[in-house]
Amino acid sequence: MKKKRIYPFLLTFLIMFGLWILLSGRFDIFHLILGIISCSIVAFFSGELLFPESKTKDLLRTWMRFIRYIPWLLYQIFLANLRLMYLTFHPKMMELIDPKIIKFRSRLKSDLSLVTFANSITLTPGTITVYVSIDGDFSVHAIDKESSEDLPGEMEDRIVRVFGEE
Repeated sequence: MKKKRIYPFLLTFLIMFGLWILLSGRFDIFHLILGIISCSIVAFFSGELLFPESKTKDLLRTWMRFIRYIPWLLYQIFLANLRLMYLTFHPKMMELIDPKIIKFRSRLKSDLSLVTFANSITLTPGTITVYVSIDGDFSVHAIDKESSEDLPGEMEDRIVRVFGEE
């Protein structure tokens, strides 16, 4: 194993094995060894996907910024759920719902930031990412005009800051 691949492998393995222990609830030797083997295989093949750069200091800062992004995203998901409830229970629901596909180009560059942005859009009720290109072209289905107004907007700005693409 190359030296530059050790850090991504170890970090991925530790995260996955920690989740294995937390979620399995089994602490006998058989299940722990099975967890070690499974997490090793997955970490070997996907370590570079989660941690593309081996710069640990930058990586730690990125993860800390991402952790700060999660509460904001959860709040946006909550607000979007309220908006969908309003649409669903409104007496003139059929007039308010105006589905459309909007297209825009994102200023995000890295694959990880593009995927994070696409997943954040899809996690927010009322919007679904239909297409993302490597160049940052997005097609997003929105249930109404208000759901599409904020795209790319603040969500993209926050992801730019998380991944340091300013």
